[in-house]
Amino acid sequence: MRFLFHPEQKHISLAGVLYALGDPVRLEIVRQLATKGEQCCADFDFAIAKSTMSNHFKILRESGVVWTRKEGTQHINSLRREDLEQLFPGLLDVVLRSAQPLLSQESMLKSR
Repeated sequence: MRFLFHPEQKHISLAGVLYALGDPVRLEIVRQLATKGEQCCADFDFAIAKSTMSNHFKILRESGVVWTRKEGTQHINSLRREDLEQLFPGLLDVVLRSAQPLLSQESMLKSR
C-alpha cells in the first residue's frame, strides 16, 4: 500500500493553501467537500483525465487542505477545516463564499 503524505499542521503554509485553492477544479473539490462532507475521489464528476484528478487531490492533500484515507480500493477525502481555521481564521469561509460552482460533465452535456 502506498503511503499518502499529509503535512503536520505546523507545516501547512498560507502560500501552499492559496496555491491549492487557486485552481478552479481544486476549488470546486473543496467547495463540494465543504457542502456535502467527505467523499471518495470517484464521486467527483469532472471532464478531465483520472490522472489529472489524482494530481489535484495530491496537491490538496500535500498542501494540508484535505485528509485522504484509504478504504479498500477507494480514497475518501475530507476537509482539514479545523487545522485551516486554527492557522488561518476565516480564510476557508471567505474563499468558499466567493467560489462559483463549476459545471459537472453531466451538467455540461445537458446544456448542449
